[in-house]
Amino acid sequence: MAVELASDAVLLADVPLQVGYEPGSIGDVIEALSAPEIWLGAAAGGAFGAALGALPAFIFTGFLVLAGVFGGDAAAGVGVGLGFGPVFGPHISFAAGAAAAAYAAKKGILQSGFDYHNGKDITYALGSRPDILAVGAAFGLFGVALEQTLRHLAVPTDPIAFTVVASALLHRVVFGYSVIGVVSSKADGYFDMSPFEREDRREPGQAIADGGMAVEERLAVEPWLPNMYQWSHVATIGLFAGLASAYATLQTGSPFIGFGFSAATLLFLNLGVEKIPVTHHMTLPAGTVYLAAIAPGGAVLAGMSPGAAVAIAGVFGLLGALIGEAFQRIFYAHGDTHVDPPAASIFITHSLICLLVVLGIFQTAVWVPGFAG
Repeated sequence: MAVELASDAVLLADVPLQVGYEPGSIGDVIEALSAPEIWLGAAAGGAFGAALGALPAFIFTGFLVLAGVFGGDAAAGVGVGLGFGPVFGPHISFAAGAAAAAYAAKKGILQSGFDYHNGKDITYALGSRPDILAVGAAFGLFGVALEQTLRHLAVPTDPIAFTVVASALLHRVVFGYSVIGVVSSKADGYFDMSPFEREDRREPGQAIADGGMAVEERLAVEPWLPNMYQWSHVATIGLFAGLASAYATLQTGSPFIGFGFSAATLLFLNLGVEKIPVTHHMTLPAGTVYLAAIAPGGAVLAGMSPGAAVAIAGVFGLLGALIGEAFQRIFYAHGDTHVDPPAASIFITHSLICLLVVLGIFQTAVWVPGFAG
């Protein structure tokens, strides 16, 4: 019996086909950064974040994103783009607000009564002091320069989230803080949160105090969210936040709706309501993964049913939560200023999504530079 060879079309149909990487160029970067208005907007946005405080500025971002999502197709590019743009984007206003808090604490200006080092108090409005606004403006300029460079070079990650983390590490260097932080002798390594549970205090000489707190008055370990650092708690909220975000994306078609809701709910946290979870690093990757999983194509997880896609997105919500917690235990809990765990988690999870596109698991990374489509 003769062997019948498969046709070229059949063979090609068996090959996972996914969005190919589309690189950017230095020319694209130069063109984007040659517009003077984005520099002026970034300086203003940085000053805005410094004046209001990082967290209030970020909450404002959340409401702008929601306005864009619910404004319909015609308005989506306006509200969402404005929320992530050169004035109100987190890489501008939030990152600059965090830098301004670090500066103000170093100078002894920020005396908010915060339980941790005052440099971590991102809820506090710093007002209209020219030096504080200038710091905010400077970090706003850094934010737009790095974010636009990453975006137009098509670096396969979330350029906004990456810039938020880079800006925080930069402000630690510029203002003389430890980049990672100093692990107290009361803790058994970076991941040990038990000194916080015991309310152990630091010993003199272990860390630099801010202007309003002696070193020995500081907790030995300062977890980012005192009510949400146990691994089981973090994983559980991550799973359910991811599922909720994916369902909202199913209803609206927007990968950003969960992020908008998560950011907006932080209004209550800023107002002092305890135990409000922080979830935007869970909801954003979940919304992205939902759309990646339902996208048609030849990838392993392409063309999934809505139910299956929601379930997969829930797993990414859980993953985003765990990555954020791991990051805070290294960079936040032992440090003196705010380095944002959600931003770190977001750029890591979206880099992972891009890797899964390369491996033929997902068809597309939806909106992430280099693998959008």
